[in-house]
Amino acid sequence: MEYLEFKIKCLEEFREILIAELSEIGFDSFLETEDGIDAYIPEDGFERYAFDDLIERYRDAAQIQLTEGKMPKVNWNEEWEKNYDPIAVGDLVYVRASFHPSQSGYRHEIVINPKMSFGTGHHATTFQMLKHQGELDHQGKRVLDVGSGTGILAIMAHLLGASEVQAFDIDDWCVDNGNENFDLNGMQTRMGLGTIRQVNPQGPFDIVLANINKNVLLDEMEIYASLLKPEGFLLLSGFYAEDVEDLVSLGKKLGLNWIKTSTRENWAALILQKIS
Repeated sequence: MEYLEFKIKCLEEFREILIAELSEIGFDSFLETEDGIDAYIPEDGFERYAFDDLIERYRDAAQIQLTEGKMPKVNWNEEWEKNYDPIAVGDLVYVRASFHPSQSGYRHEIVINPKMSFGTGHHATTFQMLKHQGELDHQGKRVLDVGSGTGILAIMAHLLGASEVQAFDIDDWCVDNGNENFDLNGMQTRMGLGTIRQVNPQGPFDIVLANINKNVLLDEMEIYASLLKPEGFLLLSGFYAEDVEDLVSLGKKLGLNWIKTSTRENWAALILQKIS
């Protein structure tokens, strides 16, 4: 798969916003740099009009400077080693790459070599999902991770004692990377390839995790609800704080009660529970 590369210089406060907006139009891989972000998209999925429109909307406010090109063949582990620092979610979990030393003082440790996949714990959505997972009992539970990316949430579920973890993603690169990360963390689970409709996971599950984006969540939430056991939990993120009401409202129609909302850097995460 050939990728296009866009080096975007911008104001620091616009990095996360641009990553979210670019994700909505098909970009699936990002590196934060000193000056902004490097964004990547499969060449066959790139829509020039949508990209140009997005850049123009933010050009002045974010002081965008743009350089385009095709992605050179690079050693992605080396690139991540330059840009990726370990992160801690309270004392719950320490997330590091294989080239970082282990640290004591945490209940769990996750080793992630992210390559081009989304989900290292650095992004506010992943951080909040990990934190919410730590608030739920996973012991002996069946867990489904939708749009798994690096597999970090599936790994967290495994470490928290889930008896079975299923995971899948639409990108074959993510699937390969996720399976490598599963191996690094002693998991036998293999990540599936496809959308939730294509993979067709067989419920019921005690916990469903979905850190994607608002549009996909709204489209698929009825499926998530149908896969949950009564009193099972649905954890959602990948959307802004102002989007919470839309997701909670739809959840209510689907028999999902609101339990908790958290926000971090204007990104939100939800815990919903299926009515028994």
